[in-house]
Amino acid sequence: MIFKSNNAIIFDSSTLISLSMNNLFEEIRGLKKIFRGKFLITKEVKSEIIDKPLNIKRFELEAIRLKQLLDEGILEMPSAVGVNDRDISNATRDILEIANKTFYSGNKDIHLIDLGEASALALSKIMTEKDMNNILAVDERTTRMLAEKPESLRKIMEGKLHTKIKTKEQNYVFFKNFRFVRSTELIYVAYKKGIVKSKDKNILDALLYALKFKGTAISDEEINEIKKMG
Repeated sequence: MIFKSNNAIIFDSSTLISLSMNNLFEEIRGLKKIFRGKFLITKEVKSEIIDKPLNIKRFELEAIRLKQLLDEGILEMPSAVGVNDRDISNATRDILEIANKTFYSGNKDIHLIDLGEASALALSKIMTEKDMNNILAVDERTTRMLAEKPESLRKIMEGKLHTKIKTKEQNYVFFKNFRFVRSTELIYVAYKKGIVKSKDKNILDALLYALKFKGTAISDEEINEIKKMG
């Protein structure tokens, strides 16, 4: 399971935003206490979830609370595991170049991932090359499907864009070894470990659907599978 042999969970913006929008900060703290490793964010993700939102009134409170997690050491920067920002930036550029030129229609490349997701993938790649176990916490569907089900992603994009999409299949291999978890799986662990304090019999269902409706790409069928595990 998630919490047995990983040196780090690398958080993309999407997962932390899903958790913060549902005010699950104490659950993040509780998970960190039982995790034998680091909760990491890149400087690019920090910019997306803290630095920029601090200047936007609508998102300021969530940004302050996420900054507090960073100040407390719940979230840490890559330097905590000996990875420097320059190496991440270099790897991020490579990942953006490959990912955003994997699908194309006519002579136009199709944009798939942005800077934050690419930087999280870059950190994961670097850590894996250094034999440091890690898993990516990503709620955003496109990034996960590019690694896990690229052909399914291509078909979804064809339907969304109403156009025939071709692929550079040789790029698939670059993404195939990344491992992912979503906020829903993290909250399931929090529920099973007693970190979620509510004893209401419907609390797991409520948490999973709250995350679904505020950013997590998960189907009703997947939620039911998680609930069966409970």
